[in-house]
Formats: sequence, C-alpha cells, structure tokens
Amino acid sequence: MSENNDVDPKLLEILVCPVTKGPLAYDREKGELVSKKAGLAFPVRGGIPIMLVDEARRIDADPARS
Repeated sequence: MSENNDVDPKLLEILVCPVTKGPLAYDREKGELVSKKAGLAFPVRGGIPIMLVDEARRIDADPARS
C-alpha cells in the first residue's frame, strides 16, 4: 500500500473551508489544505482531508506575519 498523501484533484475542486465556505489552497509540502480567510490549515492524512475545525492548525499566529 502506498503512503501517498496527495489529494484527488477532483476533490480539491469541490472542497471549501467548513468555517468560511471559501476556497482552500493545497500545501503539498506540509500536507494541509489552507484557508487563508479563516486562518486555518486542515491536515491531510493518507490522502484524506480532515475538515474538522478541532483538527485544524491556526496559521494566523505565524511570527513571520507580525
């Protein structure tokens, strides 16, 4: 079984942020779907996006943005 963490491109076309209903950007290197508007990064595990706010990482606390 492959450990490919890529998300199906067709799925990426229809997924939206569960908080803002806005677009998501796929960060392949970090394995996350990023909602800039919500300031959240949702993990992708085994190619499956985990679209739960409780599982998301906050990105607005990034010290580089201060």
